[in-house]
Amino acid sequence: MSSAPVTIDTDPPRTMASALADSLRGDIIKGVHAPGAKLAIKELCQRYDAGAIPMREALSRLATSGLVVAQDQRGFRVADVSRAELEDITDARIHIECEALRRSITRGSLDWEERLVGAQHRLLRLSMLTGDGNIDAAWESAHDAFHIALISGCGSHWLVDLARMLRDQTARYRYLSITPGGEPPESKRDVTAEHRAMAEAALARDADQACALLAEHLQATTRLVLSNALRA
Repeated sequence: MSSAPVTIDTDPPRTMASALADSLRGDIIKGVHAPGAKLAIKELCQRYDAGAIPMREALSRLATSGLVVAQDQRGFRVADVSRAELEDITDARIHIECEALRRSITRGSLDWEERLVGAQHRLLRLSMLTGDGNIDAAWESAHDAFHIALISGCGSHWLVDLARMLRDQTARYRYLSITPGGEPPESKRDVTAEHRAMAEAALARDADQACALLAEHLQATTRLVLSNALRA
C-alpha cells in the first residue's frame, strides 16, 4: 500500500508584524486610512485585533516604503498626497521600470516569457471596475502581477523591489481618483489595449517600443489622477 506524498513547506512562517503590514498597506492604498490621518496604536490594535509591539513594527516597516510617516515622539500618520509628489513618483517609476524592462527584454529567458504571457492572459480576462464603480480586487491583483512579470527577467531584485514600492504609491493615487457612480476611468483610455501592446512589444524583444509604451502608460495614469483627484 503506497502512501500519499508528503509536502514540506520550506517557506518561513509569516510573522504577525508582516501580516499586519500587509493589511495596513492594503487599507492605506484603498483609502481606508485617509492621507495625513493619524495612526493611533491603540485604535489600530483594536481594529486589527493585534498587540502593540507587532503593530508598531508593522508601522515602522511601512514608514520605509513611504506610505507611513514616523513622527518623533508623536507616533505615525499616513503619508500625504500631492500633485508634485505624484509627478515625482511617476518620473521615478518610468526611470526604474523602463530600465528593468529593457534588461528583462535583453536577458529574459523562456520562463520570463511564460510568466508574462500568463500574467497578461489573466489581466485581460478581468474588468477593472466592479458594478458599483470601485476598483475590482481581482483586477488589482492581476494588474500588479502583470507589471511584476513584465520586469521579472531583469536579474536585479533591487530594481524589482523599488518598482513594487513605487507601484504601491501609484495604486493609492489611482484609488483616490475613482468616484463611485461617476464616469469610469477606463472610458477615457483603452487600458486593455495598452497592456496588450506592452506585452507584445516585450515578447517581440523590441526594447525601445516596449519602454515607450510603458512610459506612456504610466504617464496616462498620472494624467487621469491629476484630472480626477488632484486638480489643484
